[in-house]
Amino acid sequence: MNGAESLVRTLVAGGVDTCFANPGTSEMHFVAALDRVDGMRCVLVLFEGIATGAADGYARMAEKPAATLLHLGPGLANGLSNLHNAAKASTPIINIVGDHATYHRSYDAPLTSDIEGAAKPFSSWVRTSPDAGSVAADGAAAIVAARTPPGQVATLILPADTAWNEAGDPAPVPEPPKRARASRDCIRDIAKALRSGQPSMMLLGGLALRKRALDLAGRICAKTGAKIMAQTFVGRVDRGAGCVPIDRLPYPIDEARATLAGLKHIILVGSRIPVAFFAYPDKPSLMASEDTDFLTLARDEEDALDALERLADELDAQSVPSPTAKLAPPSLATGAIARATLAQSLAALIPENAIVVDEAISAGAGFFPASWNSQPHAYLQNMGGSIGLGMPMATGAAIACPSRPVLDLQADGSSMYSIQSLWTQAREGLNITTVIFNNRSYDSLRYELAKVGARNVGRKALDMLDLSRPDISFVGLARSLGVPGVQVTTMEEFNIEVARGLATPGPYLVEVLIA
Repeated sequence: MNGAESLVRTLVAGGVDTCFANPGTSEMHFVAALDRVDGMRCVLVLFEGIATGAADGYARMAEKPAATLLHLGPGLANGLSNLHNAAKASTPIINIVGDHATYHRSYDAPLTSDIEGAAKPFSSWVRTSPDAGSVAADGAAAIVAARTPPGQVATLILPADTAWNEAGDPAPVPEPPKRARASRDCIRDIAKALRSGQPSMMLLGGLALRKRALDLAGRICAKTGAKIMAQTFVGRVDRGAGCVPIDRLPYPIDEARATLAGLKHIILVGSRIPVAFFAYPDKPSLMASEDTDFLTLARDEEDALDALERLADELDAQSVPSPTAKLAPPSLATGAIARATLAQSLAALIPENAIVVDEAISAGAGFFPASWNSQPHAYLQNMGGSIGLGMPMATGAAIACPSRPVLDLQADGSSMYSIQSLWTQAREGLNITTVIFNNRSYDSLRYELAKVGARNVGRKALDMLDLSRPDISFVGLARSLGVPGVQVTTMEEFNIEVARGLATPGPYLVEVLIA
């Protein structure tokens, strides 16, 4: 077999059975190998940023890495923004990036570039295979790197001749490192702080936001009187009926500072010390008070569930009743479309076991607090701040969990970074209902414009935040890409059409006109 086939066989044997691809000439031997190897699903996307974003959504839900197939340095560059998001979310991804044949690089052909240099800022592991005989072992090493806690982006560069030359057998894939456990002293120190009676909070992220870990954290906080909160941006959190309700630390600095004011101890569980998303004139970078004591129960790469189990035992909190949410979704809203009415109806419409992908930005601000008592669902969010992740992430999540309905809450501006995702959703028949909130602007930037203190704002500046002239028809775009859709202007229409999308197999788009 050639190097490409040895790599595909190694990936499949190592549990990597899905690849999101936008290939070119240098990757054709990998593409050809797919017909000779059973077990690898390859999903074509129309832009590399969709491949990397879909791999992110897939891994968050499947809890194992997918691969991407990208075309040389420019193809990788097109995917880097969503690799940034994946890295911030500790998502395991394996990128296979084609390159010119080893002997061709010196001629500086038009597509020649420093692929390793481009990959390194966004990857925890980068390697270029030197020859066909090394490809399988390099692929096995990439799998281990991606699965190393808490999850990493691994990039394997495959020169064309290493793909087409004769190679050896597939390589065995070693077990990745296990998550480290919190020390006994750490458990005791944090238990002591929580018993002290001083104002405390458990700030959760990563695996601490899954159902069992949330249950333990809820019992611990009920026992000790500590507050419980999630970090501002979350990769995945289990929510709704049967889960411990948890709010997120507010995004605005003043609100976050007020939330954390007066706390003596903040216990970090899979989270980091909270900092402002941006710097603002005359505002601090750190969200907590200067005299707050930060204690780490488990870093993101450590075993948060084990640490919470042991802390609950130390505090005798296992028998405390869990403060889980009861199923009590709100009624459907009626009348005019507004943030509050949208949040109310969405909370009412979420189907059981749904996956909610949230890149609604300004229009979706009310969804999270409105949906505590909704049907149980997983909630996914952009942790890296580079917009254009929502639609690809929904695509990957739907492929990872084909039996679960996906509800993608999407801002109009960010959707245009990756609108081609709809084509892949149609081609693959994915059960995704996309709700586009169309306010014809980068509305969140209006908020930022004021917060950074920009003054004397005129027409040129405001035009940079405006998405009209011409207005974008998202229903028209969806239909051209194979996805049925409808535009709504009232809450009654919204309720009917979102319910229709969620109840009908395949993709569907609802464009919400917001005044």
